[in-house]
Amino acid sequence: MAISMDRKNGYFYLRTKNTVYVLGLHEGKYPVHLYYGKRVKSPVLSSHTQALSFAPYYAAHGYDFLPDVTSVEFPLFGSGDMRATALKLRRLASGAAATHFTYRSARKLAGRCEIQGLPFASADENTQTLELCLEDEVLCCRLYLYYTVFPESDVISRHFVLENRSEGDVSIEKCMSLALDIPRDDLDMISFWGGHKCERNYQRTPVMHGNQRVQSRRGASSHHYNPCLLLCERKATEEHGEAYGFNFIYSGNFLDEVELSLNGTTRVLVGLGAENFTYLLKAGERFSSPEAVMTYSAKGVGQVSRNMHDFVRSHILPRDVFPQRPVVLNSWEAFHFDIDAKLMVDFAKEAVACGMDMLVMDDGWFGARTSDAAGLGDWFENKSRFPSGLAAFVEEVRQTGIKFGIWIEPEMVNPDSALYRAHPEWVLAAPDYEPMLSRKQLVLDMGNPAVRDYLKDAFAKTFDGVAIDYFKWDMNRNFDYAYSTALSPQQQGEAAYRYMLGVYDLFTCFCQRYPNAMIENCSGGGGRFDLGMMKYSTQIWTSDQTRPKNRVYIQYGSSFGYPASVMSCHVAKLAECKNPRWLDYRFRVALQGALGYEFNIMQASDTVKDALRRQVEEYRGYERLIFEGDLYRLLNPFETNGVSAYYYASKDQNELLLSFLQNEGEKKPRSFRLKLTRAEKNASYLDRLSGKTYTGEELRRGLTVCTDKEEQYGIMWHFVKQ
Repeated sequence: MAISMDRKNGYFYLRTKNTVYVLGLHEGKYPVHLYYGKRVKSPVLSSHTQALSFAPYYAAHGYDFLPDVTSVEFPLFGSGDMRATALKLRRLASGAAATHFTYRSARKLAGRCEIQGLPFASADENTQTLELCLEDEVLCCRLYLYYTVFPESDVISRHFVLENRSEGDVSIEKCMSLALDIPRDDLDMISFWGGHKCERNYQRTPVMHGNQRVQSRRGASSHHYNPCLLLCERKATEEHGEAYGFNFIYSGNFLDEVELSLNGTTRVLVGLGAENFTYLLKAGERFSSPEAVMTYSAKGVGQVSRNMHDFVRSHILPRDVFPQRPVVLNSWEAFHFDIDAKLMVDFAKEAVACGMDMLVMDDGWFGARTSDAAGLGDWFENKSRFPSGLAAFVEEVRQTGIKFGIWIEPEMVNPDSALYRAHPEWVLAAPDYEPMLSRKQLVLDMGNPAVRDYLKDAFAKTFDGVAIDYFKWDMNRNFDYAYSTALSPQQQGEAAYRYMLGVYDLFTCFCQRYPNAMIENCSGGGGRFDLGMMKYSTQIWTSDQTRPKNRVYIQYGSSFGYPASVMSCHVAKLAECKNPRWLDYRFRVALQGALGYEFNIMQASDTVKDALRRQVEEYRGYERLIFEGDLYRLLNPFETNGVSAYYYASKDQNELLLSFLQNEGEKKPRSFRLKLTRAEKNASYLDRLSGKTYTGEELRRGLTVCTDKEEQYGIMWHFVKQ
């Protein structure tokens, strides 16, 4: 049983396969956090209260309940808790921001509650949800806290619903979906920073006294920071020590907040934040927060990642529309905007000859789109480039024996477009100011229903009846100022949030209208590499950076929160592969996700084409293991000067795929011992690549690998139990 309630003592137990979460009711009124950790028979329950001077308290409870030093379940602004809070509300009639929510009722639900308009994790037969109902009688609002338990993944998700039952309006001024107090002051924080073409760099720092934040103000989860966050004890490694993982099922602005307090408690909050969000909740209305997730392991940081991977694969990702994930050839790096029907058909024939499954026609097919300066928003085929129409062209491509994919960027518009000339009021821009450009484009107001109606109609006219197998959905700039002409002055703080609701609505429309087409998400590469996008996208273009030296770092950082099956990893820049081993190295690096290619294959030599055919065939032998296996990281390139090692293990431990990657040549070789702890001690394993046989004990003790004198060196082992 995932959830049990001890109503007599006011305790609620949330159990997963390996963890237990316990909350209780102080004085029967205030939800307090008591325990989150390893699943044991009798966890030690404590809300860690201690009396400190200057802390306000309620007269009825005195020092027995000090909100400022108690591990409350959902900290509220204006309730005596001076630490970081999860929810701030303001009653507009008086201007007061005080809150006093107390417990009203609880119920256990089979499955989960859906969240209207937002992506959320799917339930299975083992999923259960605890609903706590709290009420503020002065504010006349009810607050519903939801805890959804996914037992097999060791994951618990959190979100809330706020109901305004008063006759006046309430403003939501801070919104955090998850709050957790950890009774430790000796934790490290692992977060991921970067930028365009250098996303998700690993960073591990001590949690210090005060408030530490990871956030995006860019209208997207962003290249610069990722909502995935881990906390672990100082001595924790990949395989040992306590660790916690957090993430957010949302693709816009976010805030991860960590605060170490004087009483030795580390508070973690995940949500929309306050800096780019307010919401006017009118009388009688309800507001639902996005969903946040958390996991715990006593077996190191690596197990937190594996929990997250299982959760994403089982509860986030859409179904695969193809029996086998297609190996794509994308036209962008080969031709940029200079494409037409004949060129694409010839390109498709070469792709088929090299064993690839899907031609993706990138930018340049629509409107006046012969450069990045015009055409965005005009979603109809360029007749001069595709004189027979899109449907006839796609059929000709498919007759070569390959699937067809196409690039779109629905959320953007060029000023030089028919759409913008007709509706300049449809963009997000501050009134009375000149709109700011980025990449020669503006952001459409996706929160405006008229904009979405136009896009749905335009895409239906262009794509209905066209045999499209794959959409690459791009989003190539961030917000400057999110102002919507569709909202009142009092609602402008909602513009960025409503933008994301509109984006999700359009994604839902595509998924329903073209159920047999796969969606790959992209935002200048990895600018929206998040669980919200993964709910609609089978995979995400991991980064616009395709050089393997950089990809080693990007893919390593991405692996902490996200499984390999979501990472789109391409072999690219053929002109740089002057040495055959460099082409092989690009392939070895790309084997950390879904394989694809980006270069002009028609200029490749026969030798290179033969190599590509062999690569695709080899990839097919590993694909299932990479997508479904458990990942074990062995060497961190951020700590080893660009040397990376990791392996995938099948759930039954019958297969192990080990990779060792070295970016730079080293005159003085270094040696590393790579221990495969998932090998069965008494089993025998054949390496299919070398033909050598190893005992499980040998693999567990480790293989010694030395760096090479030359750069871009990669080696693999594929162990199969005999």
